[in-house]
Amino acid sequence: MAEGDSKTPSARAPRFGEGFLTDIWYFAALSSDLKPGKLQRFEILGEPILIGRGRKGEAYAVRDICPHRAAPLSAGKLTAEADGRESVECPYHGWRFGLDGACTAIPSLVADQAMDVSKIRVRRFPVRESQGLVFIWISADPRFDGEPDIDPPVFPGVVGGKPKLVDRMDFDAHIDHAVVGLMDPAHGPYVHQQWWWRSAKSQHEKSKPFEPREAGFAMVRHEPSKNSRAYAILGGQPLTEITFRIPGLRWEHVTVGRRQVLSLTCLTALSEKKTRITQIVWSDHPAFWLMKPLIAAGARAFLRQDGDMVNLQNEGLRYDPSLLWIDDADRQAKWYQQLKREWAQSRREGRAFVNPVEPARLRWRS
Repeated sequence: MAEGDSKTPSARAPRFGEGFLTDIWYFAALSSDLKPGKLQRFEILGEPILIGRGRKGEAYAVRDICPHRAAPLSAGKLTAEADGRESVECPYHGWRFGLDGACTAIPSLVADQAMDVSKIRVRRFPVRESQGLVFIWISADPRFDGEPDIDPPVFPGVVGGKPKLVDRMDFDAHIDHAVVGLMDPAHGPYVHQQWWWRSAKSQHEKSKPFEPREAGFAMVRHEPSKNSRAYAILGGQPLTEITFRIPGLRWEHVTVGRRQVLSLTCLTALSEKKTRITQIVWSDHPAFWLMKPLIAAGARAFLRQDGDMVNLQNEGLRYDPSLLWIDDADRQAKWYQQLKREWAQSRREGRAFVNPVEPARLRWRS
């Protein structure tokens, strides 16, 4: 006896601005967000998911709906079976489910009512922790109960201990629009106008080399643009490399001699109309001790300016217009759509992913 039909999306690449990419790892939370014994409700790809940490330290995730009467399991509590295994107890009728999703007990059954409760299951989502980050695997098949054949990404520059900055914001936008806004190189002078960053009057022609990377692409290591003043606080001769990986991970790795800065942006699709953006910065550079309040204020301003523009963009998107993509400023957005199509097709056909991105030098003005 299994849980009812799930609304998990198909593995086919959907139309831009609709549906989600599946059979892939999504960023869910920081490891520090998961406290032993605490049950937390998340929504990812429109699915209610309980993500927690057992008292022995194991992170787990199951669908946050009890198959009996649909009460959220996250409103219950973490308990223990007679054999020591941990389980989640539903707050409505006390049904209990192991961290693997299998039912362990139905308290209302009496002794002569034979029933194999272990055949009742809630969907389990594979969880991995890496570099202090929690990733959850969303399969196209809701019955999938194995382990993914792909590991979560590993990021360069996770240095200096705990993150120096963490900021979150929910955008009222589909993840596709959030991603292309994140990688768009031409909006900076108009959306992000601060004296310490750049102004609309300060626009230069840019020419940057790009190359394919695992499940994505990168703007290869280079000197930052001269009209990006924020890099000046790092001193020396900073070099930066910006990488994108599907479904929605973008990181900038800056080196200044032996010092490093990693700015990681994680986009997590909560629903068709809402995307969470999580900004995480690690560094062993002294500037992040000396100027942390200023840097944090700047990062918050950036996110909120992008959020304001998303809200403004939604005024036009309500009418479902055709979108015009141009080269070279929109090439990264085109790559993103190609990557999604190839990922979905490769998973559907059971073959290795073939990155469609080819090395290129892109030019734009910003």
